[in-house]
Amino acid sequence: MVDSRKNVIPDQSPRLISRLCDRHFGIGADGLIILESSKTHDFRMKYFNADGYPGTMCGNGGRCITAFARKSGWIISNCTFEAADGTHRAAVLSDGRVRLELRDVKGVRKIEEGYMIDTGSPHLVMFRDAVEQLDVAGLGRKYRYDPRFEHGTNVNFVERTGRGIMVRTFERGVEDETLSCGTGVTASAIAAFLETGAFGNSIEVTTMGGILKVDFKPDHEKKVFREIYLTGPVTEVFTGEVDV
Repeated sequence: MVDSRKNVIPDQSPRLISRLCDRHFGIGADGLIILESSKTHDFRMKYFNADGYPGTMCGNGGRCITAFARKSGWIISNCTFEAADGTHRAAVLSDGRVRLELRDVKGVRKIEEGYMIDTGSPHLVMFRDAVEQLDVAGLGRKYRYDPRFEHGTNVNFVERTGRGIMVRTFERGVEDETLSCGTGVTASAIAAFLETGAFGNSIEVTTMGGILKVDFKPDHEKKVFREIYLTGPVTEVFTGEVDV
């Protein structure tokens, strides 16, 4: 997460970004997020995958950059910001969690394996038993490059739990499993709502990285999900300097 309002990273080449994200020879990350100034909103969020190339919307990244903007003194608690898929609203809550509003979701497609849902990034959501024991990297890689998905897809494996659902995600661009994917969690919650009929419009989601909550309002007549909020904690790991 880099504050680039003063052009800290003028070079945004894939080679540099992938080097920064490299877990052996760089800082180590699933992606790079740059905070830039915006003429119309509080700030602009630029997201790059670990392979160095621009990514689509990152839900947890949107929550993290909101907390980062507050720490930097750029916002107080509420904000709006620009991202790859449009404008988002977010807020740092009184308990320290961060809530992000995602764009409306429409065009959910049921396929043989599960659901195709675009929550700012495309996701294939599949329901499985014993999700904790799955070979997520192996299975995810198989579907990530499926020719049916023009630009590839993220892959989510979902299991119903006593309190909600558990999700594990293979992310394109990272090309591996990540501990938590915000847009994937959101897509999985919507799929669980459609698949089971057992959930209301607020679902607790357990990931390998922690617990999130997804809220939404379904418009059954128009087959659209509106007022989608992703809420969860944000933890600062460390700060430092790097010579680019």
